[in-house]
Amino acid sequence: MALRRLLAVRFMKTTDCFHKWVEWSDEDGVCIGKCPDLISGIHGDDPVRLYADLARVVEEVVAHFEQSGRQLPPPRVRPMQEVG
Repeated sequence: MALRRLLAVRFMKTTDCFHKWVEWSDEDGVCIGKCPDLISGIHGDDPVRLYADLARVVEEVVAHFEQSGRQLPPPRVRPMQEVG
């Protein structure tokens, strides 16, 4: 088990550390893509396309941090925690 965890961490992309999700907003009438550790969010009508766009935006944000020599914030949001 420890070897499996070590291999998973070793081959994980940096962007995989940051939790991303898409949810419907009744208030806005669109889907909202969120990654609160890095960005406030993006929106769209197609949840599948929105998730792909969200993943691309997160990759761009991580690349910007790395290119500018800035340290990424630590990932804090976890799937089972309530985000407020």
